Amino acid sequence: MDKKHVGLLGATSLVGECIQQQLLQKNWRITAFSRQKIKNNHAHITWLQPGTNCQSASHIENKIVVWICAAPIWVLPEYFDVLLLYGIQRIVILSSTSRFTKRASSDQNEQRTAHLLIKSENQVQTWAKINRVEWIILRPTLIYGMGRDKNITEIARFILRFGFFPLLGAAKGLRQPIHAKDVSTACILALEALNLKNCTYNLTGGETLTYRDMVKRIFSALNKRPRLIRIPLWLLQLTIPILRRIPRYRLWTAAMAERMNQDLVFNSLNTQQDLHFSPGPFILSAEDLP
Repeated sequence: MDKKHVGLLGATSLVGECIQQQLLQKNWRITAFSRQKIKNNHAHITWLQPGTNCQSASHIENKIVVWICAAPIWVLPEYFDVLLLYGIQRIVILSSTSRFTKRASSDQNEQRTAHLLIKSENQVQTWAKINRVEWIILRPTLIYGMGRDKNITEIARFILRFGFFPLLGAAKGLRQPIHAKDVSTACILALEALNLKNCTYNLTGGETLTYRDMVKRIFSALNKRPRLIRIPLWLLQLTIPILRRIPRYRLWTAAMAERMNQDLVFNSLNTQQDLHFSPGPFILSAEDLP
């Protein structure tokens, strides 16, 4: 059994790609899963597609006892049988603080997302208990980085396209953005912290700032003077259906704007202490911009 061999689900996701890079730097061997057919371009990565050659017991020659799931947590149950075939003993799973922040959303789709996260976390924990699998669930806040996230990058694209950004009221709600590389680091620290098991952690960035200040930082990173336009909710509710006709903004909702004035912050001191984890402040580099 190779003790530095890890199974990685969601390997082509934003955080998944960061995890790949960091694991390789630490001399781990990776069996990575992707729904797309990936050409193997590294000696220490083996790519498999779910539903094809990875679900046959005869195919599995070597056990993989430790796993990271960087795919959406609700996808994980599809892999339960595969994980057991590989002899899983421990897994680190990404969920989201949206399970808390979107439960009371005015948007029904967001409510469904929150309930799906809660249901999936419970399902994973039940399965793990039955099969004696150690688990750690990490719940990141607002993930950004590499120009691929759906949060900061979308704000930047809006600014580049329209030259301004609309804010609901004062937009004083607090945020704790966390870089995808920091999320990746936390996943690997959790995987290697063998003294920790069967626990959940909220994962935040190293800085707390208002939504308004967060947007101003994005303007600065784009070398643009901040143009922030305060608009009332009623106007926003009229404007969003028009914006949603543009494919890039089809998922925008009034509920997203309403949260601009809500504090979405979490105490992550125990995460930092238990995992010896030190996330960085909210700094945007050139590679983080679209």
